[in-house]
Amino acid sequence: MFPADKPARDRAALDWALTHKVECGGWCPKGRKAEDGPIDPKYPLKETPSVAYIQRTEWNVRDSDATVLFSVDPKLTGGSLKTMEFARAHNKPCLHLCLRDETAAEKLKAFAAEHRVTILNVAGPRASKEPRVGNS
Repeated sequence: MFPADKPARDRAALDWALTHKVECGGWCPKGRKAEDGPIDPKYPLKETPSVAYIQRTEWNVRDSDATVLFSVDPKLTGGSLKTMEFARAHNKPCLHLCLRDETAAEKLKAFAAEHRVTILNVAGPRASKEPRVGNS
């Protein structure tokens, strides 16, 4: 489980990958900017030229085979909604999984197989918006 003060899903996913020795990476804003301070160098992320979160979001969608969005709330807003829009714009498969969905694991497995995913972008709301999402 991950503390509620950690920015939710992206670092939770990176922590899981690092613990399980699964190759991981992606983009982060210039200066390793995050809402809780600079992102720890232990995470193998490349910095975008901009401090804007939106560039990081688009580049992570662009450079992956598919995106999965994890949330507590079934309705996506803000950056999570923008992530879904970027996936459509880049013709990338996208799956939204909500905490209340008891078949989420099966859906994710089927999604990854159907789209032959080797690079999965994991996204979702910030911890400040959905503190429980990284713990789920």
